[in-house]
Amino acid sequence: MTRLLQRLLGRLPIGWLQLTHKRGRFAAALSGVAFANVLVFVQLGLMNAMGAATLKPYGFFQADIMISASDANALSDGGNVARQWMLQALADPDVVEGMGLFVGNVPWDRGDRDITFTTFGIDPARPAFVAPGVIEDLHLLQVQGAAILDRLARGLPREEAAAIRSQTPRSFETQGRTLTAIGTFAGGGGFGGDGFMMLSDQTFLSLFPARSSAAPDHILLRLRPGADVAATITRLRGLISDKSLRIRSYADAGAEDLRYQQTQRPTGVIFGFGVLIGVLVGLVIVYQVLSADVADHLREYATFKAMGYGPRFFLGIVTEEALVLGVLGFLPGLVIGTAILTLMAAVTTLPLTMTAGMAVTVFMGTVVFSTLSGIIATRRLAAADPADLF
Repeated sequence: MTRLLQRLLGRLPIGWLQLTHKRGRFAAALSGVAFANVLVFVQLGLMNAMGAATLKPYGFFQADIMISASDANALSDGGNVARQWMLQALADPDVVEGMGLFVGNVPWDRGDRDITFTTFGIDPARPAFVAPGVIEDLHLLQVQGAAILDRLARGLPREEAAAIRSQTPRSFETQGRTLTAIGTFAGGGGFGGDGFMMLSDQTFLSLFPARSSAAPDHILLRLRPGADVAATITRLRGLISDKSLRIRSYADAGAEDLRYQQTQRPTGVIFGFGVLIGVLVGLVIVYQVLSADVADHLREYATFKAMGYGPRFFLGIVTEEALVLGVLGFLPGLVIGTAILTLMAAVTTLPLTMTAGMAVTVFMGTVVFSTLSGIIATRRLAAADPADLF
């Protein structure tokens, strides 16, 4: 390592030699930087998982425009929308089809634990609103009490889910009703529920007797091919009588939901603060190590300064130490962070993965903040008189 650094720097790697002179302190410093990296990795992984889980249900459907209540910040949040506004929207020449979307949480008491399904009530006679490849046998939902379960739901044994099909259905009780699972689809657990479930709108309403078929949670609209979505939204805002409604493109609805989860919901804010704390922990650890190292070698630095070496020389040495700590501390942090995210994904079924973007971001941040710590640690040397350093 010494020879490699000497070739890269074109001089004796003084910073590396100083760090490795006290190997116990060096190992403790690397452990601290690695810990900060692990903390940031886990928080970033949770933030990414929350984003993926938020957008996952939007991928179950395909629509061009979504109409929601004024307080509907998320897919499962907010008031209801009168179905009459869908009828008004259908008067627009570019709107070819509409469907009410019902959303609610349905529990399944399995004895050992409850599974909570984020449940969607849809019209099985309108398969165009369901994304291709999500559900193959949508027409089977026309049978009252039929359900299609999320085979990746948290708490649902995989072998049990694999056995669910129309020939071998699985019945269960929930909210005083009997549902019969006749198929499965790939969803996955999220932060608001253990998985997803699809029902017909009529079966959904039988589970929620207080709800009305005239008031779905959202209204999905499909436009004719080639229609201008933005222009249609503008016309619908003038056409629909209720001006408080949120009329957005389907893509914008998903993006706004994600932004709401990340910036206004407590979970997203906590994850963001977790990333910030991890960065601050790493910054403080590196600064403390470098400050202690500068203090231990003040006499040597004073000698160099008396010989005519300037601030850039000392900055180069301390920056070298900071980069060594940042790079070598990042590697174990990456390995441990990946292992923790993999374990958490297996236990929670959340989409927790180590991505290349996360690795690059954390590495660059580690290098930048380590370098910043080094710059701060050299301030005493830059202003001091050589005689004062002895």
